[in-house]
Amino acid sequence: MTEISRETKLTLFYILIAFTFSILMRLIWIYQFNDYAPFHFNGQFMINTNDGYSWAEGARDILSGTHQPHDLSPVVSATAQLTAFFVRVLPFSFETIILYLPVFLSSLVVIPIVLIARVLKNLEMGLIAAMLASIAWSYYNRTMVGYYDTDMLNIVLPMFLLWSIIWAVKTNHSIYLLITALDILVYRWWYPQSYSLEFAFFGFILAYSLFFDRKNLFNYKLLAIMMLAMMNGDSYIRLGVVIVAYFFLRNKKYDKSVLYILALSIAAFLFSGGFNPIWMQLKGYVFRDSVSASKGVLGVHFFTVMQTVREAGHISFETFANRISGHTITFIISLGGYLYLLYKERIMLLSLPLVGLGFLAYVGGLRFTIYAVPILAFGVAYLITEIARIMPTKKLKYLSMVAFTLAILFPNYKHIDAYRVPTVFNADEVKVLDLLGKKANREDYVVSWWDYGYPIRYYADVKTLVDGGKHSGDVNFPVSFMLTHTQEEAAQMARLDVEYTEAAYNAIGKNRARISNIAKMTQDYGFNNTNDFLKTLKKDIKLPKKTRDIYIYLPFRMLDIYPTVNLFSNIDLMNGRKGKAPLFYVATSMKDLGDKIQLGTNIFLDKKTLNLTLGNQTTPIRRFVKTRYTKDMRLEKSVQLVNFSSDISIIYMQNYNTMLIVDEKTYNSMFIQLMVLENYNKKLFEPVIFTPKVKVYKLKI
Repeated sequence: MTEISRETKLTLFYILIAFTFSILMRLIWIYQFNDYAPFHFNGQFMINTNDGYSWAEGARDILSGTHQPHDLSPVVSATAQLTAFFVRVLPFSFETIILYLPVFLSSLVVIPIVLIARVLKNLEMGLIAAMLASIAWSYYNRTMVGYYDTDMLNIVLPMFLLWSIIWAVKTNHSIYLLITALDILVYRWWYPQSYSLEFAFFGFILAYSLFFDRKNLFNYKLLAIMMLAMMNGDSYIRLGVVIVAYFFLRNKKYDKSVLYILALSIAAFLFSGGFNPIWMQLKGYVFRDSVSASKGVLGVHFFTVMQTVREAGHISFETFANRISGHTITFIISLGGYLYLLYKERIMLLSLPLVGLGFLAYVGGLRFTIYAVPILAFGVAYLITEIARIMPTKKLKYLSMVAFTLAILFPNYKHIDAYRVPTVFNADEVKVLDLLGKKANREDYVVSWWDYGYPIRYYADVKTLVDGGKHSGDVNFPVSFMLTHTQEEAAQMARLDVEYTEAAYNAIGKNRARISNIAKMTQDYGFNNTNDFLKTLKKDIKLPKKTRDIYIYLPFRMLDIYPTVNLFSNIDLMNGRKGKAPLFYVATSMKDLGDKIQLGTNIFLDKKTLNLTLGNQTTPIRRFVKTRYTKDMRLEKSVQLVNFSSDISIIYMQNYNTMLIVDEKTYNSMFIQLMVLENYNKKLFEPVIFTPKVKVYKLKI
């Protein structure tokens, strides 16, 4: 039996240390909230990312075999399929697996980090970098326990790809041609948006070869098989092509033809439409507009969601640095160390695509910082080992490494300890959805904002109009319109949008041009101007035949995002001009000043006259409404009319210790009337479930 080398033993030992460290750090959240009942449902913690409920829905449907056409369940996604596999083979509950899967899968990132360090003959650098990268702010935030999303392998897989590329270029061993190609296939299977990074790796290998290793034909073999793996098409076809190409490329008799093979592979890549997804990603994150025009016949304009997603917004340098390295000083040192590492080990130039994508955060938003984390971790780790190397004694060498490592890890540990994120929904909200699932059929729709789409579908097993993946401006507009307009307008729009959505699904494959539901409604009702059509909803119109029930899900938590929800329908659809922002203010920290109540900075309510002061302007209010729950959880409300000429109302929600300042349009919106005040039109809605956290109604038309 061949004895395992000391280097291999040390490699495995360092991987084990870093892997264990990463897992333990992620269990801190469990320790913090172990006894907190609102975070538990069905005997286990709930997850803390909205998107996770999409994959959970897909895995659930795979296991139960209940997937139906157009239910948007991602049964074909890699995340759902891998989860279903683990549920089948592991002796744990479904809820336990989706909770802890990010902990173990994301911690695998330490393996390629240590293996890359082994290539560079600096295992201690690998250990330090692996420990830092595994808990750095952005990586931890997107892979913590309960953050059940594709991010749990989105850095692991490209790091394995980088490792295989480095090994391939270093050793010129043909097996790494196949490993690299398989890495790409697995990465694409897991994360279909991986095109850009794969293409960037290709470009840097080509540049590296031309500048430093031009005569080495092996590098061109690597490029050729990468290009074939990167084609746009069915995974099994690409796998077959890769395997055939591998057996050709490993045979040295084809070395003279390798450039022709590379040219053919590039042609195959372009012919398959391989560059199209890359361009679409650039358009979505770099060249984005706040208003997008529909491709429909009417040229309708909608508000784009990218301007409201925090992940897609610009960030400060401090946030940028902290998310990559845990501290601004650590980031600067890491960057300097990385540049020094590039100077000493030019093979690490091949890691630049990950750094570049991470630095795209300045333009594309904070979500991209995660890509730079492991590579910048190499930078500071390399400096630490270089400093240790010049220490006069072995004792000082190890002491310096331990001290500096603890110094760079500590800010990240403090972040983990303070990063006490809640679950997506609390137990009371989930109980409502669980009960709703028993009342509604799988073909019924639940109308709510897209933030809540995935968990609604997972717990209630129903259909939704919008969710975390389906939230373009044209589908958001009708839902926003329902929530922010009167009950009469909302009810008719709900029936229209649901029936038109189903009709559009059924029209797929019938050569009908895909236009937005709003544009199609406008055409069908005989209008050329969408704004004119929307005005007709204030009166009763002839609606499509009812094919299913519709429920309205109104959570209290939507108060926090009501202005954002309003953006998507507060727009002139014909020219894209945004409307005047509504008056909407939520006060939760009121201060009694004797004759006045301070609701916020320069916002005061006179107790006697009920005049409202907003900055330098004092104005009477239209009405003062007070709501409170009785012991048997019935909502009581009192309405005091003050000045009918005013457009401003104040709603004091006593049990929530919250005051709302709203204009008349907002006051009459479906959300305020049905959720906050329980003033529902009995001809249009019937109550289904009422709790302080959530109100659920059923549409009667």
